[in-house]
Amino acid sequence: MKARAIPRFDLEGFLGSAGIRRKVTAFRRKQKVFAQGDAAMAVFYVQEGAVKLSVISASGKEAVVGMMGPGDFFGEGCLAGQPLRMGSATALIPTRLLVVEKKTMMRVLHEQHALADRFIQYVLERNIRIEEDLIDQLFNSSEKRLARTLLLLANFGKDGGPQPITTSISQATLAEIIGTTRPRVSHFMNKFRKLGFIEYNGHLQIHSSLLSVLLHE
Repeated sequence: MKARAIPRFDLEGFLGSAGIRRKVTAFRRKQKVFAQGDAAMAVFYVQEGAVKLSVISASGKEAVVGMMGPGDFFGEGCLAGQPLRMGSATALIPTRLLVVEKKTMMRVLHEQHALADRFIQYVLERNIRIEEDLIDQLFNSSEKRLARTLLLLANFGKDGGPQPITTSISQATLAEIIGTTRPRVSHFMNKFRKLGFIEYNGHLQIHSSLLSVLLHE
């Protein structure tokens, strides 16, 4: 499956133009941002880092339903009347989040119509990507899931092409994201490097050629 490019929504600029106060919170690796069943009282915007969205069944089985990176936001269900979080959000690596209270966000959306239109467009595009994340998890091989995750982390499809992944992310974390083992991730990463799809040059550099892994049947 092709990694979907979605237009970046600048929530910081959105709030700044409306003169809205906001706070930034830092989270450690594996620290919960919120848990399934918590009160839904705020919207979160990723300044840096990565956040995993997951749902846990009654039997305790976890399903990863999305991964958010810089420029993404999540938790907007509270704006549609969701009283409790339907899933959990966990920082995969050290992460900084912009936190906007529900009442503040609702007020800005009502007052700033042009910006609200952009916000709605972003939500629709982002939700399509989350659906693709779920389909990817259910039906694609671990090799394809890893390739897609790396392309998303590198902002594939956005202006300027794939960018270096400057935030350190371990193979164990990648394994957790795609639902496989660390040795399998290591095997595929070595394979991608030998094929010239990725390279290490101070940072992990992803090349557009990695897309061929997703297109190959």
